[in-house]
Amino acid sequence: MQPSTFRPSIRRPWTRHRLSRHPATPRLSTSQPACPRLDFRSDTRTVPDARMRAAMARAEVGDDVYGDDPTVALLEQEAARLLGTEAALLTPTGTMANLLAPLAAFGPGSPPPRLIAGSGTHMTFLESAGLRRFGRIELTPVAQHFGGLPDLDALAALLSAPADRPTVVCVENTSMMHAGNALDAAATRAVAATAHRHGAHFHLDGARLANAAVALDVPPAQLAGPADSIAFSVSKGLGAPAGALLCGTSAYIAYARELRGWLGGSLHQAGVVAAPALIALRRLPDLAADHRRAAALADGLAALPGVTVMRPPQPTNMVMARLAGLSARECAARLAGHNVRVLPLPNHHVRFVTHRAHDMIGVREAVGAVAAVAATTGAGRRPTENSRTGSSP
Repeated sequence: MQPSTFRPSIRRPWTRHRLSRHPATPRLSTSQPACPRLDFRSDTRTVPDARMRAAMARAEVGDDVYGDDPTVALLEQEAARLLGTEAALLTPTGTMANLLAPLAAFGPGSPPPRLIAGSGTHMTFLESAGLRRFGRIELTPVAQHFGGLPDLDALAALLSAPADRPTVVCVENTSMMHAGNALDAAATRAVAATAHRHGAHFHLDGARLANAAVALDVPPAQLAGPADSIAFSVSKGLGAPAGALLCGTSAYIAYARELRGWLGGSLHQAGVVAAPALIALRRLPDLAADHRRAAALADGLAALPGVTVMRPPQPTNMVMARLAGLSARECAARLAGHNVRVLPLPNHHVRFVTHRAHDMIGVREAVGAVAAVAATTGAGRRPTENSRTGSSP
């Protein structure tokens, strides 16, 4: 499977050869709107609450292009402190942060780098086309162990191969296609050491690094410490309506800020975006409740006949399940008929992501919907997947 063939499209479904950012799952009729408590497609489905909306309304603003928006400045300072870096840069999306990260890695005048990332990462599946088109960056996938850690021998072999350009190595934490597994600091340090030994820049795609930190009960800075740059999203489980932070040294961020302008990512009165993001940064402890709901959901699904559940070593807010006799798309379609929305994946599982809109009642209803769908397949009971199921080399 070649990552370059994956192109994000709002109209195309997940297939063997193409991955969509928003896969086409059957639409519910207007008389049966999606219920937020039963929409498990992603934690991007969170909406700003009353406190965030009030903060947006009263945000003190300037013009971030001129560097004088005080709310943006405060957000960038707090994000840098949270992740233990010298500086941070607000970007409209995590995708832009991940594009800026390798482009800024080696400073002005350097050729576009090659990028090595796990074969099951967001950057490989959904961002490689943008990296190639807008940054002339060719992404090389590397095999991952179950849990999301790149295979260090395979990584070292790629890094040892002759290259006519500098190299960026990326690790994703949490690991999207590995049931949201949280990688600990030791794992990250091992990859960073391999990358640095070969003169590579080490980037951490920490879109859900907050979830990893909460699951592992460590400060985010501990997980970010080995990285030369970090992308950190505030618009997923933390609940802000938009935004991500790219973090690194002051010199690195200064160049990334220049590149952001060239890419059209500069905002003017961006304090209205930064204000809810500041609230999001203070809500890391709330993610523990999302993890508890995900654990209850996984346990409930694993007890159902005909259902297997992927069990990562360090679970967070994702649950990946598979129903015997149904493709992921068929499963998602039937669950949509019960008003439960999930994301079909190319690994034959459907993904549930718990977030602040969910409660235990919704979790039980989701389990009941899966039970009803499983009952229609006539499949016998299958064992719960253990920590090796679905692993890659």
